[in-house]
Amino acid sequence: MNIHEYQAKEIFKRYGVPTPNGYVAFSVDEAVQNAQKLGGSIWVVKAQIHAGGRGLGGGVKLARSLEEVKDLATEILGMTLVTHQTGPAGKLVQKVYIEEGVDIADELYLGVVLDRAKEMPILMASREGGMEIEKVAAATPEKIIKVAVDPFIGFQAFHGRELAFGLGLAKEEIGNFIKFAAALYKVYMENDAEMIEINPLVKTKSGNFVALDGKMGFDDNALYRHPEIEAMRDLSEENAAEREAAQYGLSYIKLDGNVGCMVNGAGLAMGTMDTINYVGGSPANFLDVGGGANAQTVAKGFEIILQDKNVKSIFVNIFGGIVRCDRIANGILEATKLVDVHVPVVVRLDGTNAKEAAEILRNANIKNIITATDLGDGAKKAVAAANGGTL
Repeated sequence: MNIHEYQAKEIFKRYGVPTPNGYVAFSVDEAVQNAQKLGGSIWVVKAQIHAGGRGLGGGVKLARSLEEVKDLATEILGMTLVTHQTGPAGKLVQKVYIEEGVDIADELYLGVVLDRAKEMPILMASREGGMEIEKVAAATPEKIIKVAVDPFIGFQAFHGRELAFGLGLAKEEIGNFIKFAAALYKVYMENDAEMIEINPLVKTKSGNFVALDGKMGFDDNALYRHPEIEAMRDLSEENAAEREAAQYGLSYIKLDGNVGCMVNGAGLAMGTMDTINYVGGSPANFLDVGGGANAQTVAKGFEIILQDKNVKSIFVNIFGGIVRCDRIANGILEATKLVDVHVPVVVRLDGTNAKEAAEILRNANIKNIITATDLGDGAKKAVAAANGGTL
């Protein structure tokens, strides 16, 4: 689960991570009132969506008067903001964050993520603050300093010094930076976060470090421990089909291709998508129906996949272990009666009673159900069907 910048900064403040003062606004009038409440003469009007690159997309702007705050809030609220993370469809801006201006001397980057290979959190820092960190990593990876923290010992001063030395901070700045990084690590660990990103982390002219931005993502499986964080969920920022799938126990993520995928098991689902790519196709989704696939779950899977108008074929790739393949085959046939499946469906079933399942599907004689002998055969047939070819 992701949250907005203003929500991340609420959490930061509870842990002593310095941030500028600010208030969220849902209307133009509220934006102006918030600026008046903050005082001063410079404010930043920030679009609040679950995506990076807001500044480059025109969603973060500086105002030097209350009239400018009003004009910018009018411009940004209700706009469809397109960034490198939203895709071409963009996201509707329904709220803005009004924040006080900061006296910036330098911009840095600081983040905390889980390194699955090392099996421990890793702090990443760079002098390229304000830049897209993905581009920095691709073009100049040497500019990113990485320090792994063993959770058994936690964040120590030497971790902070390694980051500070890598950033080339002045001697008198190192103490403040270590304190900042230690607080951020505590935020990460105590809230079961999956990712924290501050871009930019600014150094003020007085030598202090301030989180000018804040992004946080959380482990969904740990949200039961943090009801106050789960309450921050903004359903309007999440894909409607993904929300619906979760309600039925299905793991669904929308992608940009035209071959729908219905698979049981996350590993097999990833392998299926890779194979579709390998044979020249493009998967439209990740969909794991779990180990207990039946007519109802398959029908709901078809329904969710077909909400995507880009889908031109569906590849059902299921291994029958807990549930026998013949039962899955009958479930697929029942599902086609419950849902109008108007695109070709390529089915590959393997495992217990796979031969019986293939016989059931062949005898059904349903025009748009095509059987496949193995993963490669199924992927090729699904891609060909999606591209309008003959099978």
